[in-house]
Amino acid sequence: MAGMPPATVEVSAAVVRALLRDQQPDLVDSPLVRVANGWDNATFRLGDGLAVRLPRRDEAVPLILHEQRYLPGIASRSPVPVPVPVHAGRPTPDFPWPWSIARWVPGVPAVDAGPADRAPAADGLAAFLTGLHVPADAEVPVNPVRGVPLLDRSSVVLERLGDRQRYPRAAELGAVWAQACAAPAWDGPAMMLHGDLHPANILLAADGSLAGVIDFGDVGAGDPAVDLAVGWLMFDAGTRQRFIGAFGRAVDRDTWARARGWALVLSTAMLSNSDDNPRMFSVGEFGIRQVLAG
Repeated sequence: MAGMPPATVEVSAAVVRALLRDQQPDLVDSPLVRVANGWDNATFRLGDGLAVRLPRRDEAVPLILHEQRYLPGIASRSPVPVPVPVHAGRPTPDFPWPWSIARWVPGVPAVDAGPADRAPAADGLAAFLTGLHVPADAEVPVNPVRGVPLLDRSSVVLERLGDRQRYPRAAELGAVWAQACAAPAWDGPAMMLHGDLHPANILLAADGSLAGVIDFGDVGAGDPAVDLAVGWLMFDAGTRQRFIGAFGRAVDRDTWARARGWALVLSTAMLSNSDDNPRMFSVGEFGIRQVLAG
């Protein structure tokens, strides 16, 4: 059984309360509810308008720092709310790493909605990515596994596809992968990226329109195709064509070819490593079906 990476530090409500008591005592009595326990971070809702976000393993520590540094600039360009940090927490004897208090972004996770209910978000998501994807400043880090040339991810994708029980259509997926890798590599400036854009990190309003985008731990610089892969992770074929069309000539065919490859990278990552997380497993299953649909 393949599951999420184990936590280096178990983050409990008691730990969060201790951090608040030490650094933000005015908030210590606010209602506190765990809302997410992801691969890298634990997130708690704090009162009505805030969230507390803490690393759960060593590898996630730089991700919190990146969010603190780059989310304010992203927020200034985003047409929808993002979780801008309002307090950069310090390590303490109770918790060894930096952590954040951020604005709470309301909405329903798209992972909990069906494809038809996600469809109204297509235009808003395209507008969000248009605002996000600007040339990155020189100091913005390149994520070593996101936004890089597809060939850098080839060995891990082919290894996953070797599990024929999990991927009965591995031969077809291998052909899709080869086609994506044959597309010319990104030769433009390194662009600002979300890096982990999938339905669990996309929030919907009651009418299905885009309400917000969360979880910017993988923010960095590189090929924008990694974010455009959300077209396969989020939408069925008809809505995906509308999503693609919303970019017009701003995104070329080669970038969409790489985006389909990135959808395969991300879908196999979820499908191969989420046996203990049904919601993420479902994202991987849906993504594989859409990649095969074209």
